[in-house]
Amino acid sequence: MSDDRRLKVLSAIVTDYVRTREPVGSRALVERYRLGVSPATIRNDMAALEDEGYIQQPHTSAGRVPTQKGYRHFVDRIASVKPLSSPERAAITQLLSGAVDLDAVVARTVRVLAQLTGQLAVVEYPSLRRTALRHLELVALGPSRLLLVIITDTGRVEQRTVSLPAGELVDPLVLDSLRGRLNRIMAGRLAEDVVPALSLLAEQAPSEERAVLSAVAGEMVAALRPEAEERLVVAGTANLARATPDFSSLGPLLDAIEEQVVLLRLFACMDAAACTETGDGPRVTIGAENDDDALAEASVVTATYGPGGGDAVAHLGVIGPTRMDYPATIAAVNAVALYLSRFLAGPQEQ
Repeated sequence: MSDDRRLKVLSAIVTDYVRTREPVGSRALVERYRLGVSPATIRNDMAALEDEGYIQQPHTSAGRVPTQKGYRHFVDRIASVKPLSSPERAAITQLLSGAVDLDAVVARTVRVLAQLTGQLAVVEYPSLRRTALRHLELVALGPSRLLLVIITDTGRVEQRTVSLPAGELVDPLVLDSLRGRLNRIMAGRLAEDVVPALSLLAEQAPSEERAVLSAVAGEMVAALRPEAEERLVVAGTANLARATPDFSSLGPLLDAIEEQVVLLRLFACMDAAACTETGDGPRVTIGAENDDDALAEASVVTATYGPGGGDAVAHLGVIGPTRMDYPATIAAVNAVALYLSRFLAGPQEQ
């Protein structure tokens, strides 16, 4: 579609339909938007847009509504993203300034994202595979049981219970020595570097440490394997329920969100070369573009966040109907991702 006027007509139809959920007619466009042409010309433009598949007529004598193709064209050509209001920016700032740890900031972030967008919000915890280990702690829980605590540079904490082999008992001196050796060799390493480092440590370990080290190493590798570290937080499911008229059936989508498999696949798709789009900022997928039957009538706006420029360690986003306020939603997702990145970066980036 090369006609600028037709793009304006399409944008007006999308804007009006998102606001009212009512099919849009030519008279409404003339009355509400200054398009500078006659109603007859607008009707001709609407007919052309319908022929090209950007809008459709839901039933006889009704106005037009955007198709998924129409939404896609609109999103791809958004000239400017609606800026957040001062209260919205203040809400995000207050959210993060009151959080003292990663669990608190993730929980608050997903709630504010749902509130800002009126959609279902999802925030992924920072990936253990993409973050570096900051500290490892070993705590005796009993004669033959330990607690392994893994702390990353983003503040994520993983805990694992370690059972020693039969006949092995916790020796406080051995535990102190092993704790120090683990931290000296592991601090600053990424998850992918852990196995080689553990192998080297095992070769150098005194005989009295080897049984404990073997048990600890097994739990550490298990905690850091990709399929074990996926953690998502969801908020705003009620927002989807309020959008029921926009879906032919909401059940499959709600089931998919509850199981989280579809959400994890969406985020994995963002990292795959085939799904990567050029440019920075949020990514929008509409309807069938999501490549999942449960999301065939939904739009998804996603972004990455991380503690430094280009250092994405996790994802966040929102899911809602295709009848979505895209400029406002994109702005909210982008702003929340930036604020969350600043939180992870620490005081020097605030």
